[in-house]
Amino acid sequence: MSFSQDVKKELAGVLPKARHCALAELDALVLFAGEGKTLDDGSQVLRLNTENRHVAIKFFTLLRKTFNIRADVVVRRSSKTGAISYGLLAKSPELIAVRKASLQAGCCKRAFIRGAYLASGSISDPNKSYHFEVVCETPEIATRLQKAINSFEMDGKIVERKGSYVVYLKEGAQIVDMLGVMEGHISLMALENVRILKEMRNTVNRKVNCETANLSKTVSAAVRQMEDIRFLEERLGIDNLPEGLREIAAVRLEYPEASLKELGEMLAEPLGKSGVNHRLRKISELADKMRKS
Repeated sequence: MSFSQDVKKELAGVLPKARHCALAELDALVLFAGEGKTLDDGSQVLRLNTENRHVAIKFFTLLRKTFNIRADVVVRRSSKTGAISYGLLAKSPELIAVRKASLQAGCCKRAFIRGAYLASGSISDPNKSYHFEVVCETPEIATRLQKAINSFEMDGKIVERKGSYVVYLKEGAQIVDMLGVMEGHISLMALENVRILKEMRNTVNRKVNCETANLSKTVSAAVRQMEDIRFLEERLGIDNLPEGLREIAAVRLEYPEASLKELGEMLAEPLGKSGVNHRLRKISELADKMRKS
């Protein structure tokens, strides 16, 4: 089961505590994965179509607990793919309350967002990327969902894709917050664990890359210094160099893998890194000058 399906399984088990929140979640389920109609006799019909068994059970349970009515359920299996889908239909004059659900309270907005995700949402595998989205049929529905999401200080955006309108979040921290808003606390902790491990891995990789780069620079510099010293040894002779340069050249030749700090500590009068670097740079400048002459 994917991470997204794990989230839906958890959220399907979260039941609203208040009736108005149950109405908001039912409204979202029907709006994003079904339809609502008013019959000639005034009765209200709510229909839900889903391939997720847990979502079907959630819809059925909310109807029973909120209105004390049951939905008729039809289970179909695709002859081509073998996928199972669930069709649920409920009829009652009382169901008009679902279609009039209000999203004024924060708790109702949470329930509405949860229902929207259950009906038409997905979250990518956090080990690969961070992406939360809900697919909407119309720009009006997308805007309604976006406003509900952004009321929790998030930055939900809308993009049109293949005739649908997708409300999405891209940042890991915001998706963690979204799971909290939807009350998917187990999934939230699972995502946080992945984020922590990824951050630790990235930190270690950055340090390793930095150390590798520094080591590479140190080795390259040492190789150039050795080449310059040997060139001067052939053309001029080490003994003909000024005393300070002669001393650092001899130490570098003897200890080709030593750092600048280590070289400085080996001198008769110890020098710091900047002093050693200054002398080696003088040797390099002298070698370059002689190469050009």
